Amino acid sequence: MLLYTTVGTNDLVRAGRFYDTVLLPLGYARQKEATGEIGYAADGDVRCRFWVVEPFNREPATFGNGVTIALVAPNRAAVDAFHAAALAAGGTDEGAPGLRPFHASFYAAFVRDHDGNKLAAVCEKPE
Repeated sequence: MLLYTTVGTNDLVRAGRFYDTVLLPLGYARQKEATGEIGYAADGDVRCRFWVVEPFNREPATFGNGVTIALVAPNRAAVDAFHAAALAAGGTDEGAPGLRPFHASFYAAFVRDHDGNKLAAVCEKPE
């Protein structure tokens, strides 16, 4: 359903270091970089699905209250690694890895990046 998503940043270099580290356990890597933006994709994907950008209107980047971007994790170990990588890279814990009440196999972790954007890694496979 979604073509791509973006998160805003006020420091693209710092955000790039954060996302290079945090997205790796989920199988995503930096694929494109241009002035004001960095694009991430899974190996073999023909298009970047996740972008970190400086706001087009040149106003400061802010996060959306109530907005969470959930990324698919291949397994629960990847969720754990995502959470650990985010905290080690200076992110903020918003929910440690674990099962959530949404359904019996919904295993997730939640973090915020340096700009306050909320991310989740989710594995819905029973393990």
